[in-house]
Amino acid sequence: MRGRSITEGYNPAEGANSSVAKVLIVDDEPNIREVVGLYLRLDGHDVVSATDGEEALEIFRESEPDLVILDLMLPKISGLEVCRRMRENRRVPLIMLTARGEEEERIVGLSLGADDYVVKPFSPPELAARVAAVLRRVDESSAGGDQRVLSFDELRIDPNTREVLVRGEPATLTAREFDLLYRLASSPGRVYTRDQLMELVWGYTFSADTSTVTVHVRRLREKVEPDPARPRYLQTVWGIGYKFGG
Repeated sequence: MRGRSITEGYNPAEGANSSVAKVLIVDDEPNIREVVGLYLRLDGHDVVSATDGEEALEIFRESEPDLVILDLMLPKISGLEVCRRMRENRRVPLIMLTARGEEEERIVGLSLGADDYVVKPFSPPELAARVAAVLRRVDESSAGGDQRVLSFDELRIDPNTREVLVRGEPATLTAREFDLLYRLASSPGRVYTRDQLMELVWGYTFSADTSTVTVHVRRLREKVEPDPARPRYLQTVWGIGYKFGG
């Protein structure tokens, strides 16, 4: 009897085909490159791949992908260094693949500007949905018109230039950190659950690891709060989520 295909019964991620992209998969495990590539091609994407850090940077320069899926544990050049060098070249959307227990690496990767991370072992259909969500967010950001500038005492947020000033000095935020800050600051006092923020900021309408929200809030506090240990703006609502207290 003919064996079932690993993608049998798979329905492309909602909205995926509206944002067809060239995706670079960087992983030294052949089965991950093959399986993830299969799902992404079903979603209509053009897929290229690399097996180590050196090859990843070479293909990145040559093929100019629209999104990168990057394993942090790579031969020759580490994933974090690859992420850093890619960010020096251009701000392509990037999803990191990490092993369980690598929280510090995830935090560093997010601080370098990675848009998301997925913990191994993972579900290929979920990763495909995350790719669709990131690409959808990029499309929406590019298509958006002028939005209102927000000012709160020593904090100024300009969504048109994507600039944040803290006590008159520019703060360096990643794209996702800015989106999260602007979302919360747009509705002072409103309480958002982590699941709501995953949907509104990351675009996920499926069950996802909400710890990424916690990591981003922690990083944001270090960048915009006068005292991160006693947050004035990004306040925790215990057992629920977060609110902006400006």
